[in-house]
Amino acid sequence: MKQLSIIFLGFVLIVVSQACAQTQSKTATVSETVSETTANSRTSSMDKIVKTEAEWKSQLSPEQYYITRKQGTERAFSGEYWDNKKAGTYTCVCCDLPLFDSETKFRSGTGWPSFWEKIAPENVESEVDRSHGMVRSEVHCGRCDAHLGHVFPDGPKPTGLRYCINSASLKFMAEEKAMDAKK
Repeated sequence: MKQLSIIFLGFVLIVVSQACAQTQSKTATVSETVSETTANSRTSSMDKIVKTEAEWKSQLSPEQYYITRKQGTERAFSGEYWDNKKAGTYTCVCCDLPLFDSETKFRSGTGWPSFWEKIAPENVESEVDRSHGMVRSEVHCGRCDAHLGHVFPDGPKPTGLRYCINSASLKFMAEEKAMDAKK
């Protein structure tokens, strides 16, 4: 009986390690793909916003500062926009750059606002994030480098991407206000 338990445990460990390897492989692939598609945005003509830590702290709430400037993460299902169904535009909480349109928002079941497409390639940049023993693709604002969240390869068509974004890194402009801002 003891040998059977050891064999079963060994089998479970093999299956789990293979699943982890496949997940990391897919994540590395999306990191490479996203990095390739946003590589040109690093050389875009967009003017960067640079502020001191003190300036960011005075502008942002403690949670916004922690998430956007220190690469933090809010708890799942706790953010203001994870279940928002209104039409409009999601902008960067730090610099108001338009990032995502509500038409590309979808219910991912993760507890964070999720989008399958960004408004413009240069507005949301990405880079490989190897923290916490994982390989992920971090996304940040193309103008002020605010940490937004991560992008994963398990989203819906047509892109197959899931931009998993912290609510605290976003501002929401309802459709009426969004239309006024475009005039």
